[in-house]
Amino acid sequence: MIQLETPKKFAGLVQQAHQVAREIFRPHSRRYDLAEHAYPKELDALAALLDGMSAAGGNSGAGAAGVRRDARIDEGNRNGSNLSTVLGTMELCWGDVGLLLSMPRQGLGNSAIASVANAEQLARFGNRWAAMAITEPGCGSDSAAIRTTAVLDGDHYVLNGEKIYVTAGERAELVVVWATLDKSRGRAAIKSFVVEKGTPGFELVRLEHKLGIRASDTAAFVLKDVRVPRQNLLGDPEIKVGSGFAGVMQTFDNTRPLVAAMAVGLTRACLEETRKLLAKAGVNVDYLRPPITQPAAAAELLRMQADYEAARLLTLQAAWMADNRKPNSLQASMAKAKAGRTATEVALKCIELAGSLGYAEGEAGHGLLEKWARDAKILDIFEGTQQIQLLIVARRLLGKTSAELK
Repeated sequence: MIQLETPKKFAGLVQQAHQVAREIFRPHSRRYDLAEHAYPKELDALAALLDGMSAAGGNSGAGAAGVRRDARIDEGNRNGSNLSTVLGTMELCWGDVGLLLSMPRQGLGNSAIASVANAEQLARFGNRWAAMAITEPGCGSDSAAIRTTAVLDGDHYVLNGEKIYVTAGERAELVVVWATLDKSRGRAAIKSFVVEKGTPGFELVRLEHKLGIRASDTAAFVLKDVRVPRQNLLGDPEIKVGSGFAGVMQTFDNTRPLVAAMAVGLTRACLEETRKLLAKAGVNVDYLRPPITQPAAAAELLRMQADYEAARLLTLQAAWMADNRKPNSLQASMAKAKAGRTATEVALKCIELAGSLGYAEGEAGHGLLEKWARDAKILDIFEGTQQIQLLIVARRLLGKTSAELK
């Protein structure tokens, strides 16, 4: 059974992550928000932090935690690398989401590799920074509509297409590219391929200018006859109608709780700062009294705190289930939907409560509320939008297929 308290073996890692967030992420947060696309070199020395969180869980992986369904596990409760990474992510994103996304070897592609790579692939790619390329100009939330093609030619697959909104695409060493082996076979033909930067035909065409998470680079690529060794295909190369798409989609069972954890950390930062501002204004929150008997601002803070706690617990549940090899697609989508929506709503409401103090820029403290509001929105969009998560939850609860419930 899941325990709601932080496991004792992770207490030191959580404390270390919070220290990094407080002493490094927060002080540099505004700097790299203003200097978009500048690489935060201060993070190079910290890359081992999240590596250690994964290692502490006892799972083999590739930097970021992975959801490996094929590994044996002893009966009973297991608190592993998924839970430890989620807990650390919450703390680090209390500091800054964009800087967390800029940490080397912690890209979404690393989660894909950790989840579905074989032993040989883990040995080759495990210590390298990997981004993940799914979205295309004509394919956003519907991953099954991918049009980038992969054609087997001898010992290589030849990839052609275009990918956009690739987080850490410029800085990563590897990019996990989703492509279809046969458009006529639908979802089952979609596979993921590890493409090394510098491969001929793999061209970085631009970096996006964004509303938030500006410390993190977001790239667009064009693939023109990119030859990728067949050994770089992740998972089963066979097209198996009815189950083939599950292999690549399994990655989301891991990355959605991570994004939820980012949202939880940012939400907590907003609530803590707003509580301080209200206290300075003479509005104190009493957790022992009903909200209706307190000032309106205090009642709003109590309501937001309840949403925060719900998002946090859903996120911990999804990560714990992954560590214990339990199917967690439903819980991962519930956590992502709740946490993403909570982060955006809380961030905007905190600015409303803070007034001009929340709307203006500043070097530290309450001056970051407006930045957190800008950062929050992406957490409700990437790794599957709010609407897509609710659709997945509905399908799971009602027992409907994607064809039956669109």
